[in-house]
Amino acid sequence: MSESDAVIQKLNQAVQLIESCAELVLLVPEVRTNIVFALPDASTPADVAAVDGRITVVNNRPKAAGPVRFGASDHLARFVLELRRFAPAVRSAVNFRWNERIRKVVEKWAGQHGFRIGIIDRSREPKELLGKDRMSVPWKVEQVLQSTGGIVPEVVSETSGWGKEPMFILLGPEPVVVAQRLVDIARIYHQSA
Repeated sequence: MSESDAVIQKLNQAVQLIESCAELVLLVPEVRTNIVFALPDASTPADVAAVDGRITVVNNRPKAAGPVRFGASDHLARFVLELRRFAPAVRSAVNFRWNERIRKVVEKWAGQHGFRIGIIDRSREPKELLGKDRMSVPWKVEQVLQSTGGIVPEVVSETSGWGKEPMFILLGPEPVVVAQRLVDIARIYHQSA
């Protein structure tokens, strides 16, 4: 099996895991969820597979809007690519909703697992980057690394900013790992409701 086929296969397994978790609808943000997986030598978003159209909610269940394919993500793919400059083992990420209740669940969950949470404070985003597509990713990665003493964390918490929805991002070596972490958080959050 080629490396590209293996990436698609693993990402499809992760998507199936996400779609099987009804509780996950509580964590799908307005911009929808996506999960990405980069080839080992990825250098552009075309080298990163994702769900085309993202993961949405259909009949109160998480549902991939389209197939998994390379180049289906731009922003999350570029975020992973930029992080890989500092931690090449990070090849996968998934984004999900942020609110105060979810924040408390994520912080407790991360603490129980010994995971670090990096912070992106969008209120500190330089004015020259506001509203400009494709310009904020290096700044965001810089913010994450500053908040963790230079270590790429397992969780990123991104606050709201000008025209931006607050968000969590889980990071890991492969998509089934990050999908399982997301499912765990969704189930904990559902039980706490």
